[in-house]
This record gives sequence, C-alpha cells and structure tokens, in this order.
Amino acid sequence: MKQAVVAQFTVPGMSAAQYDRVMEDLQRAGAGAPSARRYHVAAPNERGWSVIDVWDSAQDLEGFAQILVPILIQNGVTPPTPTVLPVHNIAS
Repeated sequence: MKQAVVAQFTVPGMSAAQYDRVMEDLQRAGAGAPSARRYHVAAPNERGWSVIDVWDSAQDLEGFAQILVPILIQNGVTPPTPTVLPVHNIAS
C-alpha cells in the first residue's frame, strides 16, 4: 500500500519571479498539476521561498523530481533537498 508523504522545501534566494517561471515551465512540460500531488502550497520566507507538497507516495515525488530538478537549474535555482515525512492525517 502507498504511504502518502509531505515534502517540505526551503529554497534560499529564490524569488517570486523564479518560482513563477518554474511553475510555467512545469506546465509546459506537462507536469504543472501531477495527479499524484494532492496539495501544493508556496510562500515567500525571509530567506527565499518555502514549498510544501503532499504526494501519494515517496516514489511519486521522486518521479516528479526527475522533471523538476532540470527546470530549477535552468531557472538559476539550486535544487533543495526536501524534508520528507510520512503523512499521519489529512483534514480539510
């Protein structure tokens, strides 16, 4: 059985413009709204950008990373290492 995961990313130095370009490039690559990603939240922080995703599984996140990492690099963003945690509960 799949175990949903939370992926927390902190991206020092990333700007809103870079984030927006990454999202546009993901959309063009057909990965703007992957079915295995349940939630995506992004917000600026004092050092750059924070992103929190909920994925159906760690394997789904890893597959998405194969598309995401080159797009980050082409937009001048150093790919961060996420903190990945198993989901215990999702409430809305």
